[in-house]
Amino acid sequence: MKNRLSLLSLFLLIAASSWSQKTTVTAAEMAQRVMNIWPDSFLLEGDKEAKWRYDQGVILKGLEHIWYGNGDVRLFQYIQKSMDQYVRNDGSIRGYKKEEYNIDHLNNGKNLLLLYQVTGNKKYWTAATLLRDQLNTHPRTNEGGFWHKKIYPYQMWLDGLYMGQPFYAQYAQIAGEVKAFDDITNQFVWMESHARDAKTGLLYHGWDESKQQQWADKQSGLSPHFWGRALGWYGMAMVDVLDYFPANHPGREKIIAILNRFATAVTAVQDKKSGVWYDIVDMPDRSPNYLEASASCMLVYTLAKGIRKGYLPASFTANVKRGYAGIQQQFIKRTNNVPDLHGTVSVSGLGGNPYRDGSFDYYMKEKVIENDPKGLGAFLLCAAEMELQPTQKVANGKQVLLDRFFNSEQREIVPGRKDFFHYTWEEKSHPGFYAFGQQFEKYGARLANLDVAPTTANLQQASVYIIVDPDHAKDKANPNLMDETSASAIAAWVNSGGTLLLMANDSFNCDLSHFNILAGKFGIQFTNVSRNMVKNDVYEQGLVISGSNKVFNGDYKMFLKEISTLTLQRPAKPVIVKDGEVLIATAKYGKGKVIAVGDPWLYNEYVDGRKLPAEYQNIIAAQQLAKWLLK
Repeated sequence: MKNRLSLLSLFLLIAASSWSQKTTVTAAEMAQRVMNIWPDSFLLEGDKEAKWRYDQGVILKGLEHIWYGNGDVRLFQYIQKSMDQYVRNDGSIRGYKKEEYNIDHLNNGKNLLLLYQVTGNKKYWTAATLLRDQLNTHPRTNEGGFWHKKIYPYQMWLDGLYMGQPFYAQYAQIAGEVKAFDDITNQFVWMESHARDAKTGLLYHGWDESKQQQWADKQSGLSPHFWGRALGWYGMAMVDVLDYFPANHPGREKIIAILNRFATAVTAVQDKKSGVWYDIVDMPDRSPNYLEASASCMLVYTLAKGIRKGYLPASFTANVKRGYAGIQQQFIKRTNNVPDLHGTVSVSGLGGNPYRDGSFDYYMKEKVIENDPKGLGAFLLCAAEMELQPTQKVANGKQVLLDRFFNSEQREIVPGRKDFFHYTWEEKSHPGFYAFGQQFEKYGARLANLDVAPTTANLQQASVYIIVDPDHAKDKANPNLMDETSASAIAAWVNSGGTLLLMANDSFNCDLSHFNILAGKFGIQFTNVSRNMVKNDVYEQGLVISGSNKVFNGDYKMFLKEISTLTLQRPAKPVIVKDGEVLIATAKYGKGKVIAVGDPWLYNEYVDGRKLPAEYQNIIAAQQLAKWLLK
């Protein structure tokens, strides 16, 4: 009997171990692993102190992606703590030397811009501006391409496009540097024109304009091989830089065209058996070439995000699914249920001392290690992106249009430049709707703004239209007030099948009287009776239970403060009632529907986890409301 039990126990242990190996590692799980590996500072093997390194920035971008998906504030706190290791109170950066003209040093600037936008702390903008200023004098090729480093004259590497251009574009968007996007576009155009192989469509790792390097072909100036991670850097650079491009800038279409050629080329060399990519991507049969983790994660991220954003056709979806399954099977291993990422080459470069000649033998000699930060960062981005894939068909590209006409407050975003800030998609600080917008994108929606009065024509493309906290005289001198013309146009749009979200505020902060011209068409009136008047941080005074209803499901705690209560007539019906007072209501109107709430309670302050105690689940409310609006 004891032997039988021992054999049974052994069988169950083996089965459990096998099951554990096959269990998908989530983005959040790997994020926790990363924070456990580097709890205090970013020290790598051989370091005496933490250094300003680009690979840390890759990890932190992955954590940012996950944070906006799940609202786990620990991720944001980790990002801030990590950057505060380097950024002093005066905005100077410990370990950064502009005179090195190393484009790698710009990558962490993305994290500085996030911190500035979220916290408003000027030291982060000062630090980011130091990095931006490097580009003003950074050495360039004769046509204008940024050198990879000062010590690598006249050389452009694929890696450098990721290190420099998304940061450059993000800074330019915030600062209003419209002309910068011409320069950014050219970096991608020039890199492709010099590095792309006409036969395969793949891009070589590096290009030496001077043709002086030992690794450079004397006719083309190109390095000898297609290195996987270099292709990954280039692909990620394209899908990330497009986040910041003006909608009508011609460079946008140029980069999307390059991305499509790139996607066709890299999927042609995707390993058919494993679904991932080799270190030298076009030589699968040459020993000792190997399947490489960071390149595979980067390329899956590129393809998945490209599809989600509409840059790439859905025909690449099968490649994405095979690639991600291969990453989980090939590179993820668990020890005592703790995940680790194997199979990342620690570094591969060109030139330098000792000299790297770009040969196949050189690439094969570089160490392949466990939990390399570049690989982990790429995995975080890839996993977070893949976790968005199953929900994309809810909206399938529907447009969610946010009013910036009735609510049109502006403030100085950076010195000398004003922009919209209050309940807007772009605003990442407390009063913005950036986190709410991410929930719509989770379900496959496209976000847009309406800066003029609504009409039949400009509402036509929208599936969802949101109006939040209309201005009154206290907010601006000449507010745009709701009137019968606008209200009739909106009502006609709803009647034809549109979905309308009305989010008011208490009467002291919102123009309710004119807003009710619109709300009244659906049997709803915002009242001057204010509910949940929270004093200081006594959060329980703002408690609302979601309940199980047509919009929200689960009986979880939500936080709403200073709410204008509602009175209803047909066709309006209550959704959430507290102590006999209606807080949220819906109305069916023709082919469309309306939902109204007397508080804009899903702004960043109460969604991104930085303010509310964890027991309040406004982020779940944001997800469920977004899904209801889009269905």
